[in-house]
Amino acid sequence: MDSLLITLLITAATSAYLIWFYLLARTLSGPPAWPLVGSLPYTFLNRRRFHDWIAATLRATGGAATYQTCTIAVPFLARRQGFYTVTCHPQNIEHILRTRFDNYPKGPTWQTAFHDLLGQGIFNSDGDTWLIQRKTAALEFTTRTLRQAMARWVSRTIRTRLWVILEKAARERRAVDLQDLLLRLTFDNICGLTFGKDPETLSPEMPENPFAVAFDSATEATLQRLLYPGFLWKLKKLLDAGAERRLSRSLQVVEKYMSEALDARKERPSDDILSRFMKKKDADGNLFQSSVLKRIALNFVLAGRDTSSVALSWFFWLVMNHPAVEANIIREISSVLCSTRGSDPSAWTEEPLTFDEADALVYLKAALAETLRLYPSVPEDFKYVVTDDVLPDGTAVPAGSTLTYSIYSVGRMKSIWGEDCLDFKPERWISAAGDRFEPPKDAYKFVAFNGGPRTCLGKDLAYLQMKSVAAAVLLRYRLALAPGHRVEQKISLTLFMKNGLKVTLMPRELMGPPEAAAAVSA
Repeated sequence: MDSLLITLLITAATSAYLIWFYLLARTLSGPPAWPLVGSLPYTFLNRRRFHDWIAATLRATGGAATYQTCTIAVPFLARRQGFYTVTCHPQNIEHILRTRFDNYPKGPTWQTAFHDLLGQGIFNSDGDTWLIQRKTAALEFTTRTLRQAMARWVSRTIRTRLWVILEKAARERRAVDLQDLLLRLTFDNICGLTFGKDPETLSPEMPENPFAVAFDSATEATLQRLLYPGFLWKLKKLLDAGAERRLSRSLQVVEKYMSEALDARKERPSDDILSRFMKKKDADGNLFQSSVLKRIALNFVLAGRDTSSVALSWFFWLVMNHPAVEANIIREISSVLCSTRGSDPSAWTEEPLTFDEADALVYLKAALAETLRLYPSVPEDFKYVVTDDVLPDGTAVPAGSTLTYSIYSVGRMKSIWGEDCLDFKPERWISAAGDRFEPPKDAYKFVAFNGGPRTCLGKDLAYLQMKSVAAAVLLRYRLALAPGHRVEQKISLTLFMKNGLKVTLMPRELMGPPEAAAAVSA
């Protein structure tokens, strides 16, 4: 009798669950969901092409550009922790980033995972903590002195290190990993701008700087926390095992380096970001504590390093595959330098671009923006839903769930960017007269620099740095992909190239403006 009762209870529970699951599955519009595990099997199968899979799934929705799925098909969890809304609809993105900004913070999962590395820094905080840092940073990023400081760091790194390395590689006819060089260059620049200390990771010897290695290791271990349930990485942390052990050891190295940098700035303040924040006050009217200052600085290093270098890597790859775009870029740079340095081409490559010269490069900025449209440095972003809400397209999002807006997919939607959305076409960013950079009228069609209150403060400095580096390389060399090298995406929060970008360099012979213009028109 007992066994019969148990069988009946199991049958009833199973039937009730299957009915519940059937009703849940009918409301989902994304990848097919399975009992208990939801859409996790499809996520796993597509893990090596994750961003393209999301884009294809969104395209399959037609003009909706939004779908919902579940990764934990269990009652009471399916509509919260395990529920995902994925969108690339510009109106939805504006709603998330601006209209209902307070309803879509980074959320507890993200903040807890990144707390050990970033603390309550600007990129890992919400509410008043974020707001006071944002206001302080906004004031500093508009100052000309910070722009001048960035210009000095970029120019020095190009002139004394990048050119030296590239010249040696070209002379020896040896391939170089351009992505690695760019990561090192932007890391040195952002460290110099943030706390006035150059780790010199970009040098002919290509050294392994302890801080840079520890920072990379800590970042990678922190990202792994997002891939697993919270209880799992917290257990590993308690046991000091696996990635958590590496994170702990790496953070010790990072902490020591940051403490030395802060002590140096207390003795000799400069025009770097850390020195500027040392003079500012927190929400309570007190000077920022040392522990907070170190985390603030690390936040800027994390934001300023990978994004620009990754964007430049994809830019160079696209330019290599589009010779007409390359010719237009060289023509524009030659024209600007002819007016500022004279008509002798040898004078154009004696020094890196000044930021004022970089400001004048409209077509190059368009090519960089077009790169970011197709290959945004941060391809997907995740938000936590505080209260029940309805998106502009009518999609209901439940409190406690996760909302993902796919920046990568936005640029691949015909309904948003037209039939030629997959084409690399810088001209789409230039005014009809051809003399002005012209972003789309709907600003939320392009959110590579975020949007709303969290719009990237370093956007203009990032463009200037990328322009300077792009011109420094392309004016001196023609690039070609190394034989046998495959360019693939690395599935990460940042759109790295999985195998780097190995290229060969051939010295470029520059012509005077009339000849250059003729060559381009031909």
